Amino acid sequence: MLHLKNENYIPKNASELLHQARDICSGIDVTFRDARVSKKYLEFDISVKKEKLDEIIQKLKILGDLDHAKHVVEEKKSKEDSIKEGIFYFNNERFWECHEILESVWKNCYDREKDLVQGIILVAAALVHYQKNENHICISILNRALEKLSNASGNYYDIDVDSIKNKISEMKNSGQITTFVI
Repeated sequence: MLHLKNENYIPKNASELLHQARDICSGIDVTFRDARVSKKYLEFDISVKKEKLDEIIQKLKILGDLDHAKHVVEEKKSKEDSIKEGIFYFNNERFWECHEILESVWKNCYDREKDLVQGIILVAAALVHYQKNENHICISILNRALEKLSNASGNYYDIDVDSIKNKISEMKNSGQITTFVI
């Protein structure tokens, strides 16, 4: 995964950025699977051999300077560390990574906690779609998230569940999707 610094792009540019990245790097053995746009980053899911990464980064400078590159693999972490990392990713609009790390938590939860964690995962997944300018999908997933969170309230670790539910309701009522911190 590549994170380039975002200077002036918005989620509506995600599809165009994906096509541009593919064009810029044509002739190099790389696969661009997806692009997402946050306030801070242009996020690209790519498959490339390690020895080609620097060349890709150099070519993509036209879109933005490199913030960081990350080889995405499932890691074994404690529940508490995974939740802290998930909060960090969410609050930095790295929603795909938040979704991934919290899935490891979800797999080890039961009953109401499982629904609550799945609800938070769904919020992150919804905002991934927002970053791809797929707002109708985002709203649909937010509806599912609200259902999963319906029996939860208060704080879950350092996450204010009631605040999340209020943000989702505001977005549903206004039709305006916004990112927020948890």
